[in-house]
Amino acid sequence: MNLSTENIAAKNFAAVVGESDFASLRRENAFYVDKTEMIYELANNERSKVALFTRPRRFGKTLAMSMMENFFNIRKDSTDIFKGLDVCAHENFCAKWMNRYPVLFISFKDAESDTFETAYAKLKNVLADMCKNISDIDSNANVNPFDAQIFNRLKAQTGSESDVQNSLKTIMRMLHAVYGKKVILLIDEYDVPLAKANEKNTAENQYYERMLDLIKGIMSIALKDNEFLQFAAITGCLRLAKESVFTGTNNFASYSVLDEEFSQFFGFSDSEVRSALKAAGLSRKAETVKEWYDGYVFGNSYVYCPWDVVNYLSALNRNSEAQPKNYWKNTSHNGVLMTFASRTDFDVSDKFETLLNGGTVTQTVTDLLTYDTLHSSEDNLWSVLLMTGYVTKANPDEKGDSVSLKIPNREIASIFEDTVVRYFRDNVSADSINRLMEALWSGDENCATDIISDLLWDTVSFHDYHENYYHAFLAGVFVGRGYSVESNKESGLGRPAILLKDRKNRRAVVIEAKKSAKESDMGKDCDKALEQIAAGKYAEGLDGYKQIMRCGAAFFRKRAKLKIRENGL
Repeated sequence: MNLSTENIAAKNFAAVVGESDFASLRRENAFYVDKTEMIYELANNERSKVALFTRPRRFGKTLAMSMMENFFNIRKDSTDIFKGLDVCAHENFCAKWMNRYPVLFISFKDAESDTFETAYAKLKNVLADMCKNISDIDSNANVNPFDAQIFNRLKAQTGSESDVQNSLKTIMRMLHAVYGKKVILLIDEYDVPLAKANEKNTAENQYYERMLDLIKGIMSIALKDNEFLQFAAITGCLRLAKESVFTGTNNFASYSVLDEEFSQFFGFSDSEVRSALKAAGLSRKAETVKEWYDGYVFGNSYVYCPWDVVNYLSALNRNSEAQPKNYWKNTSHNGVLMTFASRTDFDVSDKFETLLNGGTVTQTVTDLLTYDTLHSSEDNLWSVLLMTGYVTKANPDEKGDSVSLKIPNREIASIFEDTVVRYFRDNVSADSINRLMEALWSGDENCATDIISDLLWDTVSFHDYHENYYHAFLAGVFVGRGYSVESNKESGLGRPAILLKDRKNRRAVVIEAKKSAKESDMGKDCDKALEQIAAGKYAEGLDGYKQIMRCGAAFFRKRAKLKIRENGL
C-alpha cells in the first residue's frame, strides 16, 4: 500500500470524496491507495487486446481508468504524479510505456435519459467534449481531411448517426496519423446508457433496442479488426452477452467479480484499510469499518467498498464520534430488490430471511447477461444481485456456476431490510388494515394480535435482529392509510415508536414496541411497553382527542402480542 502522505489530515480524506480524477488526487496530496500495479499487469496481459472489467458502482472503476489515461497519454507528462508509486518500480516498463501512446478516453456515464432522443443528444455532447480536449489534431498535416471534417461535425454536435457510430475509430485513425503509434482506448461505464434504456423500455417505446444498436455500432467498429488499436480497457457494472455488444471482437477477455485476475485492483483490502486507519489515528474504528463496509469477494480477494470507507473516514475526521451509515444506497438503483420481492412466479422470502439472518443460499449464477433478459428468471436475478454487489460469494475458493451467496456487510443488509419493509408497506391489503384499526379502537387485543402476526408472517423478518425492524414494520403497516403516522417523534418525555392520529374522528393510538428474548417474555414485555408509554407521558399533546389508546406490542421472531389500554385505565 502507498499513501500519498505519511500523515493523513482531515482535508486529505475530504478531498477524495467524490473525486475520480487521478491527477487531481495526486496533486492535492489527497488520500490514495496505490493500485498502479494494475497498469503493469494490463499492458503485459497477453490474454486479451480488449479487456472488460465489471464491478458494482463505487468500487473505483473511473479512478482506475483515469489512472491509466494519465500514465499512458503521450500528450501529458505524468512523471511527478506517479513518483513513488508501485508501477515506477518497473523502470524498463515505464521507459517504454509512460506517456508514450496516444490515448482516447471516453465515459458513457452521462449518456442516459428517460428518452432515446435525449440520451442520444447527451452522447453527442460527450463526444463533442472529447473532441474539444484534443481539438488541435484536426489541423495536423498528416490527418486525412475527410476525417477532419467528421471530427469537426462531432465537435459541433452536427454529425450524422453514421458519424457517431464511427466516431471512436475515426478519432483513433487521426491520433495514429498525428503520433505514428497505435491508440490505447479507454471506455468507462459503457453500459450506463443501456441500463437506463432498459428501465424506460416499453412496447410503445422501443428505447432499449435503439440504444443497443447505437452502442453496439460504436463498440464493434472501434474494437473489431481496428488496425489503429493498441489495446482497449472497458468498465461497466455488467458483462453483456458477447453476441449483443462485443460481436466479433478479437482477443476479448472479461473480468467480473467471479474472476481472480485483477481482483485486487478494485476495492480496498483489509491491510490497506487498517493502514489508512492507523495513519489517521483511527485504529479503534477498525472493527466497525469492517462490519459495515467489508465482506465483498472479488475472485479470491476480500475487499471493502472504497467509496464507503473514504466517506466514513472523512466523517470521522470531522467528528470523531460519527456513526457509520449507509453511503452506498443513494449511489445505486435498488429496483432489482423490489423486482425480486414482487415476483409471483417464484418466492424468495425464505431465501431473503436466510440471508438477513447471516446465512447463505446456493444459486446458479452467470456473469453473461443482457439487460433485456435480466428479469427473465430467478437465476438471472441472483446473478444481477451478485454482479452489482447486493450479495457476494460466501467462499472465494468455490468454483463452477453454482455458488453460495451471502449479504456482504451491515450496510447492504440495511438496504435489504429497507426494501422488504417498503415492499410490505406497499402490499398490505386495505381490508387487513381496516380490521386492525377496528381492533385497536375497540381494544380487541386478540384480534389485533392475530392480524399483526398474520401480516408479519407475510413479510421477511429477522430472528436475531434489533427493535428498529419491528418499529419500521409497524410504521409500514399504517403509512398511506389516511392516518397521520409519526415514528419516533418527540412526545412527552420520550419518543414513542408509533403515534397514529385519526384527526377526523378525534382519536389516536400510541404504540410502543419491544423485541422479546424468548416467547414466554412477550406478555411482560407488552406490560413494559405500556409502562413506558405512561411514564414517558407519550400521550401528552393530544388535547382535544376524544379517544386515546395505548398499545404495548412485543415481538419474538414472527410472533406478535399486543396489549391495549384506553388512556387513563
